[in-house]
Amino acid sequence: MQEIEEQKRYMKEVKKINEGITKKYYILTMGCQLNENDSEKLSGMLEEMGYSKVEEEKEADLVLLNTCCIRENAEDKLFGKLGELKRAKTENGIIIAIGGCMMQQDHMIEKIKKSYPFVDLIFGTHTLHKFPEDLYQVLNEKEKIKDVLDIDGEIYEGLPIKRDSKIKASVTIMNGCNNFCSYCIVPYVRGRERSRNPKDIMEEIVGLAKEGYKEITLLGQNVNSYLRSEKEGLRPKFEEYEGIHSFATLLRKVNEIKGIERIRFISPHPKDFTQDVIEAIRDGEKICKLIHLPLQSGSTNILKKMNRKYSKEQYLKLVENMKKIIPNLTLSTDIIVGFPGETEEDFEDTLDVVRKVKFEQVYMFLYSRRVGTPGDKMEDQIPEEVKHERFNRLKKLVEEQMEESNQKYVGTIQTVLVDGPSKNNKTLLSGRTDSNKVVIFEGPQNCIHQLVKIKIISEHMWYLRGELIEE
Repeated sequence: MQEIEEQKRYMKEVKKINEGITKKYYILTMGCQLNENDSEKLSGMLEEMGYSKVEEEKEADLVLLNTCCIRENAEDKLFGKLGELKRAKTENGIIIAIGGCMMQQDHMIEKIKKSYPFVDLIFGTHTLHKFPEDLYQVLNEKEKIKDVLDIDGEIYEGLPIKRDSKIKASVTIMNGCNNFCSYCIVPYVRGRERSRNPKDIMEEIVGLAKEGYKEITLLGQNVNSYLRSEKEGLRPKFEEYEGIHSFATLLRKVNEIKGIERIRFISPHPKDFTQDVIEAIRDGEKICKLIHLPLQSGSTNILKKMNRKYSKEQYLKLVENMKKIIPNLTLSTDIIVGFPGETEEDFEDTLDVVRKVKFEQVYMFLYSRRVGTPGDKMEDQIPEEVKHERFNRLKKLVEEQMEESNQKYVGTIQTVLVDGPSKNNKTLLSGRTDSNKVVIFEGPQNCIHQLVKIKIISEHMWYLRGELIEE
């Protein structure tokens, strides 16, 4: 692709500027796994330009902040970090670059330009691929750069990527979202749905398998809409590749790739969770049976206000169908507490769904107003103290269920993919089950990055303790 070849030329030019100098960079990633995947691409480009990564910003010549705008605390985190960096900018002349979703919002860009004029480079989600060119201009022409597109960007293949893990990799299969949930800013900052070419996805995963990667997570704002916009004529169609024409067929083909041992995906939308996807999960021996199924609210009334396009009853019926078809299914979910207009009865509906489904993991969030979304303009905003009181009740229920759920693992034998030493105790090893449970155990170093059999001997709230089964 000509655009990427042009950026590779700029990578060489920046490398020339840095020749003979040890340049270091630091990336702070805020937000979701899509942002983490973008940061890996930015790391890949920076390393091509002669920079090496450091874990502390005080050691860096370039600090890159990859932002999220889903919740308000991300803004607080960004502004706090910029306040800290001002001194380093004055004393050491570091380059400060800000990218990500937040930079697609005009009011945020204006605030940064006004309150933090020392920032060198601002780029958006649709211009990430042009980072080498923008950095070259900052270095060579001493300009401050703003490079943001308001329209939906293209998907560019061939960018270098530097992954944090040697065994687990995330692979983006599509960008953007067409759903426009009333609480969510994502469609406005990442644009409409654009799927990647199936051929490019498969080639990337085959390449990862050859490099020794064992677990793949397929990423998208709504993965089960993969190729839908192309089918409906909203985007140019791809030539069919190896029979891939939907998310279900993509799952089946990835399941066939030698070397890949585990397949995960996030995030699907309940309204689009079709029977062929459920059957593909059932049939795929490598596809993890922990499925993330965002609920957001258990109240049909609130779901309608959220523009989620399903009811409480439809969600429960989908779960019932999935449990019937997929053996050993476990579920995780997202729940927003305190959406505008949420009554005590609405919140009780959420608790009711949690009791009935018995999720393995629940990611709970207080509703956060986002400028530019319909939710921000709704009346009946819920007072913070009510949100917190409801959140604590939900948390209590979830933790009670987790304790009960963890009990069922004790005495079982689990297949664990070993990440490495435990973060809290370097003498122990840590890995995860198919259902994403953390398992801590004693074992030799040659277990690292391998799939091993572990007998679970005890349960704790956030992890399981196990014993290695010698084969």
